[in-house]
Amino acid sequence: MATRLAKREKIPVFLVGHVTKEGAIAGPKILEHMVDTVISLEGDRFGQFRLLRATKNRFGATDEVGVFEMADQGLKEVVNPSQLFLKQRVEKVPGSVVVATMEGTRPVLAEIQALVVPTQLAIPRRIGQGIDYQRLQLISAVLTKRLGWPLSTFDIFVNVVGGLKIKEPAADLGVGLAIASSFKNIALDPKTAVFGEIGLLGEIRRVSQPHQRIKEAKRLGFAKIVSPEKFPSVSRAIKNCLKTS
Repeated sequence: MATRLAKREKIPVFLVGHVTKEGAIAGPKILEHMVDTVISLEGDRFGQFRLLRATKNRFGATDEVGVFEMADQGLKEVVNPSQLFLKQRVEKVPGSVVVATMEGTRPVLAEIQALVVPTQLAIPRRIGQGIDYQRLQLISAVLTKRLGWPLSTFDIFVNVVGGLKIKEPAADLGVGLAIASSFKNIALDPKTAVFGEIGLLGEIRRVSQPHQRIKEAKRLGFAKIVSPEKFPSVSRAIKNCLKTS
């Protein structure tokens, strides 16, 4: 009935469906098949930012993402998300790393913060906000094994500032460097931006669209880029960034 109405009157029709905890449309796929575009508005309920994604689009690409900010007058478009996410960043503090991530085809720079403290529990805590919990576990295990650090006696807390949720593995290196910075209590150069996937062998693997990430980082004044092209292993990247012997 909704499709007949839209075609007959030549007007847009919005259908609202239920979404599961995993972010998928609940129930049969009939609703997805009958519409031209499936759009979702994502974001932390307590955060000020919202991401508008199109998971289906018969008339265009599905990898474009719109970033909006909640204001008194409603949602306002964020023209430069990177500057907004880094607006309140505190420089020269251990545990802070800027990572170059991708939201669709748009490069976005975000700050990842980590706090590593001695644990009082038999099983240390691994808590991540804005990143995948399984990736956090993996990165912690790699640092423990490849660098010989006793992270099993430390709690690790990681947060992506601004309520942004990063799902791509390109943020692995940022998470690893943030943990290393907090653990060693050594701050990174504030003009450093990083990206890269960490493998189980401690290698840093290449990710998609590196040139767009580097271009966005340099445009915002980040002179040092830590990437898989320059550092093949996480140990070498950490040694260079923290200047440890």
